[in-house]
Amino acid sequence: MARTIKKSRSKRTKGSRKGEASSWSSTNHAVASGPAQVWQPGVDALEEGEELQFDPEAYNYLRGFSIGWPCLSFDVLRDQLGLVRSEFPHTLYGIAGTQSEKASWNYAGIFKLSNIKGKKREPIPSSAFDGDDDMDSDSSSDEDDEEINEDTEPILHLQKVAHEGSINRIRSMNQKPEICATWGDTGHVQVWDFSSFIASLEDPGTVTHKDNDIIHNHAPLKVFSGHKDEGYAIDWSPNVTGRLVSGDCNKCIHLWEPTSSDWNVDTKPFVGHSASVEDLQWNPTEENMFASCSVDGTIAIWDIRIGRKPCYAPVRVHNSDVNVISWNSLAGCLIASGFDDGSISVHDIRAIESGEPGKSLVAHFAYHKHPITSVEWSPYEASTLAVSSADNQLTIWDLSLERDAEEEAEFKSKMKEQANAPQDLPPQLLFVHQGQKDLKELHWHPQIPGMIISTAADGFNVLMPSNIDATIPLAGASIPMRM
Repeated sequence: MARTIKKSRSKRTKGSRKGEASSWSSTNHAVASGPAQVWQPGVDALEEGEELQFDPEAYNYLRGFSIGWPCLSFDVLRDQLGLVRSEFPHTLYGIAGTQSEKASWNYAGIFKLSNIKGKKREPIPSSAFDGDDDMDSDSSSDEDDEEINEDTEPILHLQKVAHEGSINRIRSMNQKPEICATWGDTGHVQVWDFSSFIASLEDPGTVTHKDNDIIHNHAPLKVFSGHKDEGYAIDWSPNVTGRLVSGDCNKCIHLWEPTSSDWNVDTKPFVGHSASVEDLQWNPTEENMFASCSVDGTIAIWDIRIGRKPCYAPVRVHNSDVNVISWNSLAGCLIASGFDDGSISVHDIRAIESGEPGKSLVAHFAYHKHPITSVEWSPYEASTLAVSSADNQLTIWDLSLERDAEEEAEFKSKMKEQANAPQDLPPQLLFVHQGQKDLKELHWHPQIPGMIISTAADGFNVLMPSNIDATIPLAGASIPMRM
């Protein structure tokens, strides 16, 4: 799998100024006359005179920003602003790792994006359009909304901490968000305490735009050099504070156990894959179990209590590289995986545990045409999964959806055929976001339902699709297991 970001060797990532939020207004994208068509990269070609446009009505919020150099990886920092927040304006905190032209120019960027103001939109019109007057009135209202949004730019504050070499993967500890782990292309895994930098962001009066450009020197809490090669796989335990696993391109996985002031990293690695370990995920409820995926096309389940071999023989889930996995925190039997050929799968590990791995497949979709770079289950909807791909698309899937001809006909009549979607699109495909180049990673915000942040070669996007519910579902929601 291609990991590096393709970029010019002589230019930085585009932005209004280094370290400042860059954004755009949807008012520049006029709606073309005639029915719009859904455009699929790798499937459809742009004819002469055609141009791509996005529908601002599809988003409750959409903005872009940059922290300077492109970032392969980032994480959302949990904050104290409220466990669940659904009302604008929003504020988010994050940590990202750069990939710069020179190793000595890299840094971990701790950022705060505030003044996130959007508008709750109706995903489906409440009534059919009756005439041109209604259309004009609706259009005028939209323009007013967009004019308001133009004057409500997000505010970015940034702190930079020097990091030797590019950061392949960066993760924040759930229980202590100020503690972060970085996987560097130098082959070292480092653990950092960024509490002082986060504290400075919490007080807006202590950070200026000039401060955004300063790269601070800061010593890590721990440096582990026991991996034989660089890697990308790393994950903090959601159940045991400070417990960590890291995996490398030399097919080895190391367990980190916290002490009162340090970590003991087991020098004897977990070995069970025949090629590079690409991703790691702790079981969301069982504190001693984690999963791994590999270039060898398999997923393995491990129990740290029973030795350094997988609990069960690694399960071959695909003929190509398994790039990424995500363990569902709301439906703990499900693991989603993304492959190098662009397809995604969902497996039920209960079939693996019962000795019937051939019956574990719940769903498989081959929509994307290039390698999958990130998958993540929604923290609020057990059936909802977000995916990013090297085909420059971010997609959202809902496994509970099935095709409903009646509902489709009703929606089409209300829209008066203003948009035509290909008939072969899977009914579980809920949303498609485009506009970023070389997408690398995405995350749902754990405290703001419906918000997704993504990183790519040209910076970050913050998006809130209008058809993603921003409320918490009722307890007991389940995923149909028939696909």
